[in-house]
Amino acid sequence: MPISLPPRLNIAERFLARPAREHPSRAAILGEPRPCTYAELATLAERAAGVLREAGCRLGDRVLVVLPDSAEFIAAFFGAARIGAIAVPVNSSASVSDYAHFLADSSPRFAIVAASRVATLLESGQASGIERLIVVGGPPTKRDAPRAIAWEECLARAHPVTEAADTAASDPAFFLYTSGSGGTPKAAVHRHQDMMVTFECYARGVLGLRAEDRTLSVSKLFFAYGMGNGMYFPLGVGASTILYPERPRPEAIAEMVARYRPTAFFAVPTFYSALLGQMDRGLHVDFSSVRLAVSAGEPLPAEIFTRCRRRLGIEILDGIGSTEMLHMFLSPRPGTARPGSCGVEVPNYQARIEDEQGRPVARGEIGNLLVRGDSAFAGYWNQPELTARAKRGDWVVTGDKFFQDEDGYFHHCGRSDDMMKVSGMWVSPGEVENALLAHDAVAEAAVVGRSFDGLTKPVAYVVARAERTNEAEFVANLREFLRWRLAGHKVPVEFHLVRELPKTATGKIQRYKLR
Repeated sequence: MPISLPPRLNIAERFLARPAREHPSRAAILGEPRPCTYAELATLAERAAGVLREAGCRLGDRVLVVLPDSAEFIAAFFGAARIGAIAVPVNSSASVSDYAHFLADSSPRFAIVAASRVATLLESGQASGIERLIVVGGPPTKRDAPRAIAWEECLARAHPVTEAADTAASDPAFFLYTSGSGGTPKAAVHRHQDMMVTFECYARGVLGLRAEDRTLSVSKLFFAYGMGNGMYFPLGVGASTILYPERPRPEAIAEMVARYRPTAFFAVPTFYSALLGQMDRGLHVDFSSVRLAVSAGEPLPAEIFTRCRRRLGIEILDGIGSTEMLHMFLSPRPGTARPGSCGVEVPNYQARIEDEQGRPVARGEIGNLLVRGDSAFAGYWNQPELTARAKRGDWVVTGDKFFQDEDGYFHHCGRSDDMMKVSGMWVSPGEVENALLAHDAVAEAAVVGRSFDGLTKPVAYVVARAERTNEAEFVANLREFLRWRLAGHKVPVEFHLVRELPKTATGKIQRYKLR
């Protein structure tokens, strides 16, 4: 049944102010860097809104947010939304060139930035359009002045904004940048209603999150997946979120799980793989508190799914979403997950698989996945041509190759750019990578297509679990291992042993760099 969306909606009111009125003393944030109640978080956001308004921020202005996961991040994001401005959260560990792109592309008038990142932001050479630079966690330096102001000082004297802007559900609320796994990140424009849709359809409709839950997300809040898991999903049901602002190393996350006992755990395949690797080296991990475990960002290899169920006692719900759709549109329901599958459509979403001519494909055939739902992005900021290619009416072109089995479960084969035709037949990099991961000595693997005398052949990049003294012998062993598991044309013609694979900040393998 379609959800009912009110014509007027402000996400700051729905996901923070209203829950704070209903249960002010309940813990909104657990974990690092400090705990925070709903009342404290709502007050912080109201004061952040006051700081922005008094600095001259108005309806529709863009506010760049460069902060680690924290109460300040949530307050800055919802503070901007509260006055009808547009929050633009980006990676707080990005490079100078990344910040140059974000600034030039989104043209923010205001920026709320961690003190440790101000110099990097200014070094980009694109910050001249920022009228007010609000520095969090330290005083502005002489280099930042005169446009820089201190967050802490401004909060103390700001007038809280207690009334949320009367925004329409269809008004733009925030930009989210795509991960960059396929090239330059693009800003997807999302509306106030989009959060409501993913919250109702996935957080409630699939996961069944409730007030007693404690969520822990390895993926950060600036990322669409992490923003749902760690911010508006738990806040929307009155639950607690466990924030961890540092780089999510398996040892540290295992300690957080032991200390805070999350009931819902969200990660990406590379993290689950790294966690298993550390367990092989003796790391103790207790997931007995976790009733929901979710994976997204990239397809979860069947081998990792099976090993997590055996070693950790968890069923991982491997779903697929996108920045363009804000969160999941395909997911198994708890108790129905199958290795190697992304499940079925999330309630109120539709998916279809078609061939290159736009015709539906038969069950079991690989084709292009399109999806539609009310959380779809309004478009890419200032990129009408790319928007036109990505949207066909209500349908969003995902750029992914899929097939649907006889039971209706969807199976991800790879990005369209990553799929390869070898000897006239489609080869999914995911299938070959999963076969490699079944080898005890392989920690990570990525497979790409490369041209040899005009013919495309698969090439593998492998991270070994331990240093290999005889590389040729190891490669020969891998090749023989795959010959028993894959059709001959799917076995890579080359194997490259590497120390690490190129990844985005969200953990996706950047196969285009390997190509």
